[in-house]
Amino acid sequence: MAVEGSGSEFRAIDVHAHWRTGERRQASGGAADADRLFKSDLRRQDPVAYYRDRRMLAVVFDVDTETRSGERMRNEEIAELVARSRGALLGFASVDPWKGRAAVGELERCHALGLRGLKVQPITQELWLNDQRFYPLWEACQSLGMPLMVHTGTTGIGAGSPGGRGLHLRYGRPVPALDDVAADFPELTLIAAHFAWPWHLELLAVARHKGNVYVDLSGWAPRYIPVEVLQYLNSVIPDKFLFGSDYPLLSPDRWLEEFGRLEIKDEVRPKVLYRNACEVLGLDPGRFEPGGDSAAPG
Repeated sequence: MAVEGSGSEFRAIDVHAHWRTGERRQASGGAADADRLFKSDLRRQDPVAYYRDRRMLAVVFDVDTETRSGERMRNEEIAELVARSRGALLGFASVDPWKGRAAVGELERCHALGLRGLKVQPITQELWLNDQRFYPLWEACQSLGMPLMVHTGTTGIGAGSPGGRGLHLRYGRPVPALDDVAADFPELTLIAAHFAWPWHLELLAVARHKGNVYVDLSGWAPRYIPVEVLQYLNSVIPDKFLFGSDYPLLSPDRWLEEFGRLEIKDEVRPKVLYRNACEVLGLDPGRFEPGGDSAAPG
């Protein structure tokens, strides 16, 4: 499945791209805080054209926070965006775990729509992953073969506002919640987004111990990634890290340019930029050119 009109293969997989749908399309206060924090100007761009022009494949999703925010999102819009991309985008579903059986039903419907995984945000959804009430949802992910992407660490949502708009960062800590789910669902692939700063050492321990846990590097310009994360990426567990930008908050162009200037082993770069993601997503790495680790925009 090549990108039509590209004339060549992909060069990287961005596993972390946001797209607001439904009632979430208009930025709420917390989302506006994140926009100010990142100073991004990509919000108005069409992600299909953006990624096709760069010969990148991207995983795109929204976040269902209806129980807390009252705002409805639409997974159909993610599926429609993927269809319109003609191979440049893959879609992940999002469901509100507090909806119980309805959440499981929505996940199954999204699987039928062709969405490939599930994204949850424990801080904005106000949940502990290891709460037994949510285990039927994780079981459904495991049964359907859908990777579970989990926001970890701090968040730009609410950043700088009084009280952080009432959001509690504790839900982003990976131990024990994410570690418990990884242990209790050994056939479930988990992607820990944003490498869990300031608890990144905990997450590195989990990713080294649990074969089903991967780490995406989104939300951070590479020059600011902690040295311990880069050390584990470069030598200890190079098969566990995935390129992610946090589009449209952080430009994939900037991420790739800065990553290209880091002292990363030649054999590790393609793993981070596409090989590890191919393993997680069940894609053929042969679709990616040998020079896919180039930092220059396409």
